[in-house]
Amino acid sequence: MHVIGLISGTSVDGVDAALMQISGMTTDLAVTLLASETMPYPSALREQILAACGGAQLSIETLAQLDDAIATTFAQAALMVQADNSPAALIGSHGQTLFHRPPSSPFTLPSSFRTQSLGYSLQLGRGEVIAAQTGIPTVSNFRVADIAMGGQGAPLVPAVDRYLLAHGEGDRCIQNIGGIGNVAYIPALKPSDSDIAIEKKYYRQSNATPLNPPLPRGETPSPWQGEGWGEVLLGSQPSANLLKGWDTGPGNALIDLAVHHLSQGQLTFDADGTWAATGTVCEPLVNQWMQHPYFHQAPPKSTGRELFGPAYLHQCLQDAQRYDLSDADILATITELTVASIDHSYRTFLPHLPGQVLVCGGGSHNTYLLAQLRSRLSPIPVLTTGDAGVNADFKEAIAFGVLAYWYWHGIPGNLPVVTGAKQAVPLGQLHLPPQLDNIS
Repeated sequence: MHVIGLISGTSVDGVDAALMQISGMTTDLAVTLLASETMPYPSALREQILAACGGAQLSIETLAQLDDAIATTFAQAALMVQADNSPAALIGSHGQTLFHRPPSSPFTLPSSFRTQSLGYSLQLGRGEVIAAQTGIPTVSNFRVADIAMGGQGAPLVPAVDRYLLAHGEGDRCIQNIGGIGNVAYIPALKPSDSDIAIEKKYYRQSNATPLNPPLPRGETPSPWQGEGWGEVLLGSQPSANLLKGWDTGPGNALIDLAVHHLSQGQLTFDADGTWAATGTVCEPLVNQWMQHPYFHQAPPKSTGRELFGPAYLHQCLQDAQRYDLSDADILATITELTVASIDHSYRTFLPHLPGQVLVCGGGSHNTYLLAQLRSRLSPIPVLTTGDAGVNADFKEAIAFGVLAYWYWHGIPGNLPVVTGAKQAVPLGQLHLPPQLDNIS
């Protein structure tokens, strides 16, 4: 099945689009990347998104317009990546996270909300618009189902990593360094259905109108289609001493905010980490910042720009005033916070250090950051997922393509051992293009 995965991360630099061929389901999952593109956001749209993420007050009309503009950009990215390639049968679109507030985070919640048991996560870029503009069935809004089951709604990618990046030579940490950092700890042996506690349950659709759209380009029916019973796997999760995953803390977003501030708006990121590399890390500041409660909260946990965004940068810059630091020193120290938070996470929350670390996301291009990470984790090899055959720039887009593919076939996409959800469930909402919208 040809599937397109779409995502824009918390760095808000554009839409990553990956066209892939997917076969198999879980233990026999095979993914081949056919094409990949990044569509940058128009500068005005990016500024609107960043302002909204930073807490700017938006009218309902402005929010709706922003939602449509993001969806249109995602649709354009999907059409661009499949140009000159075989048409896709399905799109999995993560959307653009505007706000993420997981449950069980009392130190970040306004007092008026602290009695609420569930968190919330808002992604813009409506799947209905993407489906209509591309003519391709689109699965979107992946995080809400996990949150509804009591989970964090993140990270979701470890569910895919465990099949694509496990190997038999040692445990691996798959470290994404996007706007936020997140890790998946993958045991050495690729899990098989015999190694996983599988609970077979059934969905009966007799009380609802059956979903019978024309099948995309010769695909076989999924368990969600047709009348009667469809068998799906609901309880698939490795035991707690195997796979783990959580958000480690800030990734590139805080660094990018610092670059924008220190350059007085002239730069948006530190290319290859060259600016930070000219500075000296202020270790007392790193140690102070590492006292933040999030770094010491046990998983499951997730975070976002709400915690490590403009307000946090402002506090960091105030803290830095107590030291005689150059701009390069400040940037090196903020970059070191990302590195230190990753190192601390591994040493605090893993059963043991991994045999190998594979980095993906924009941070995989920050030469200085990777050098600092290698120094802290030495002698553990720190490579990129590209060295293991999975494109480091588009791994997240690939993952959401797989999650959409699993949804289409009725396969759960979350790992309760990672997110804290009460149960594994299929993730997302399906939106059909007009020509397929014949539910009757």
